[in-house]
Amino acid sequence: MRKILLMLAALAVAPGAHALYKCTDEKGKTHIGDTPPSQCDRVIMYEVTKSGTVLRKIDPTPTEEQKQARIDDEARRKESARAADEQRRKDLALLATYSSERDFDVSRDRNVDPVQNRIKGAQERAAAVDKRIKELEEEMEFYKAGKSKATAGKTREAPPQVTADLERAKKERVQLTTNLASYDKEIEQIRLRYETDKRRWQDLKQAHREGQLDLRDPREIEAAEKKKMQPAAQTKRYTIYIVPTN
Repeated sequence: MRKILLMLAALAVAPGAHALYKCTDEKGKTHIGDTPPSQCDRVIMYEVTKSGTVLRKIDPTPTEEQKQARIDDEARRKESARAADEQRRKDLALLATYSSERDFDVSRDRNVDPVQNRIKGAQERAAAVDKRIKELEEEMEFYKAGKSKATAGKTREAPPQVTADLERAKKERVQLTTNLASYDKEIEQIRLRYETDKRRWQDLKQAHREGQLDLRDPREIEAAEKKKMQPAAQTKRYTIYIVPTN
């Protein structure tokens, strides 16, 4: 029994012990050796038996550039998968949030209204500031036009408080103008966002009606596709014989 086991073990390792290494280089020349030929470093190499049976395939050692390319490809693949998952999450949120096109308009207006109220308040404040600036400028002109005997006919300086008030009012007016411009831009962005979401929602609804939209998780879809490719389990059939009893 021991001898038989030794023979089987010898047969198991025999192909590896007599293996050769074979490849075809970039110029189409074939190289064979008991050890991997140096010419096979950058091409696919095969470990074969003396009779030519392929035992295994050996891929070439990648260069630094190839290693970096693989790393970059993997990073792009992961980023693409992440973007696809994020888009799917947004699509599901759109379909769950809105049931009709009118819902987008109602939600848009609800978000625009507070901004329009801020615009109205800023415009009213701007009108009040403009009025105050005009009053202060008229007061400044009054002091410039008046002359004092004590100063030998020189123009009198306006009180520091008036000058400070005018400067402060002008700065506030500039800030109000900036705020009004930002409010207009904010409303434009809100309307654009809702219009974009509405078009995406319409496309999703159309795809769903045409049966082209699968809302399942991508991993669930992949598992289902793999399951389809697996061979169906064979159903065993049994023949039942009924033997009459006496």
